Amino acid sequence: MKKRAAVPLLSALLLTAGVLGAQTRGILPVYGQTGTLVPWAYLPLVARGEPGPSLSGCPMFPADNIWNHRVDTLPVHARSDEYVASIGTSDHLHPDFGSGEWNGAPIGIPYVVVPGTQPKFYVDFDYDDESDPGPYPIPPNPPIEGGYDRHILMVDKDNCKLYELFAAYYDPADGWQAGSGAIFDLHSNLLRPDEWTSADAAGLPILPGLVRYDEVASGVIRHAIRFTAFPTQGDYVWPARHEASSVTDLNVPPMGQRFRLKASFNISGYPAEVRVILQAFKDYGIILADNGSNWYISGVPDERWDNEILVDAFHGIDGINFEAVDSSGLMIDPDSGQARP
Repeated sequence: MKKRAAVPLLSALLLTAGVLGAQTRGILPVYGQTGTLVPWAYLPLVARGEPGPSLSGCPMFPADNIWNHRVDTLPVHARSDEYVASIGTSDHLHPDFGSGEWNGAPIGIPYVVVPGTQPKFYVDFDYDDESDPGPYPIPPNPPIEGGYDRHILMVDKDNCKLYELFAAYYDPADGWQAGSGAIFDLHSNLLRPDEWTSADAAGLPILPGLVRYDEVASGVIRHAIRFTAFPTQGDYVWPARHEASSVTDLNVPPMGQRFRLKASFNISGYPAEVRVILQAFKDYGIILADNGSNWYISGVPDERWDNEILVDAFHGIDGINFEAVDSSGLMIDPDSGQARP
């Protein structure tokens, strides 16, 4: 069978994006790279005419961004077994978020939404050569992640910009100090400069990869989810921009590597809110973004989480239930997060 041209396909999708919402959610007359029909559900959000994830009126990057691209039909990575084994086949998942506090700090990575008029401050960075100089709209008493990382995540809802700081402290004498900082335009697919860190070791944004309770309550998560592992390879793959390791073993996953929960894993018996998260693991996958405890899944603290339900459910899922995927075919430009339809 002769393959359909990719450019006419994309043009047709864009021309019909305004009416796709009225179509029956079955099989559309759209052909993929192999010439086979593509199910509606597997098309990128932008091709389906649907908005991507959002927060306070701002997109969590464009709908065609790699964070918002499904990976359930991508090929399994050639080193999938080795990658999973290096993280731990029998190690279980752990929800690195929840309700209440742990060691005096919220469980998870908090964020704050600020107006465009929020006063901004310059920050003294340890890694100033790879940090955006700012200034940063840090509100009084901002929510700060506990532990060593001490992330501060701020969304300017009027200008749709994301500001993120790592290892942030306030010194009464010298003002705000931090390890590193990054600023992202949420309307843009532009990645950070190559080899630059961010507030995360992989040089990626943090907030778009967090599990948020509001998304779970809506019934669907439409983006990849951040997770940590140790060790990681001293390399990175698109869309990551930075590595933080001296490991040269090619059987250890690099920063930016995407994984997914295997399609064969049965999630039907899990509580409703957990099923939403597990379905996202299948559809959008998880992305390796930082060094840390193995299979720790990142999310936002929220008093509506039931810690017992989360822990019991996640501890019943081992690394062997995941597989690494090869997302390299989705890259259009190595300096852009835009993903190929």
